[in-house]
Amino acid sequence: MPGTSRTLYKTPFSTAYWRTAAEDFKSPRNLAFAALMIAACTALARVPSIRINFADVYAAKVTWGFLARSLCSAVCGPVTGVVFGFAEDTISYLADPAYPYFPGYALTTMLGNLIYALFLYRTRFGPARIFLAKGFTNLLNIFLGSLWSTILSGTGKGYFYYMSSSAMTNIMKLIPQTVMLCFLFAALTPILCRMGWLPYGAGWRSKQKKRSL
Repeated sequence: MPGTSRTLYKTPFSTAYWRTAAEDFKSPRNLAFAALMIAACTALARVPSIRINFADVYAAKVTWGFLARSLCSAVCGPVTGVVFGFAEDTISYLADPAYPYFPGYALTTMLGNLIYALFLYRTRFGPARIFLAKGFTNLLNIFLGSLWSTILSGTGKGYFYYMSSSAMTNIMKLIPQTVMLCFLFAALTPILCRMGWLPYGAGWRSKQKKRSL
């Protein structure tokens, strides 16, 4: 097993939950999985995005990197997920340094991975929990992403200008992203359990026996 415990948790609000997350961060196998997900994010960044149009006014692009980030957070936990977020954002920039590096985007990725882990790590989940996890990460993108755009744009446009545009595009993307995550975890949960990456009973509506705290 990647970690030292096979225990599942109903909520992340316990000392044992965070102790297990810290143990998983020390696991070489977990770190190898996180490194694999960093490589997956780099590869997925080159896959063409899905474009969504609304009333010929708003257009949103659904990219693919969030699939690898959410999977890493669900398997490796919040501690590894936060470190993974910083490493992934930095490596992705170094792989394609089209713009000056800005640490705010690394912070957004780190917090997004933390949210994924709080909803998906060492627990059993279905569409509702995935929808909430993606909804909160999209809210994070709205509020922090708008702040970073305000700081970096140099156009003089205010925070609320960027927030209104970001809110619409993130709302447009929410359902497609949720559906993509549901298919991802429905397909991979049985495989990850058999391979020992997830404890039996964790992940997408597993029918295997589990022990919860």
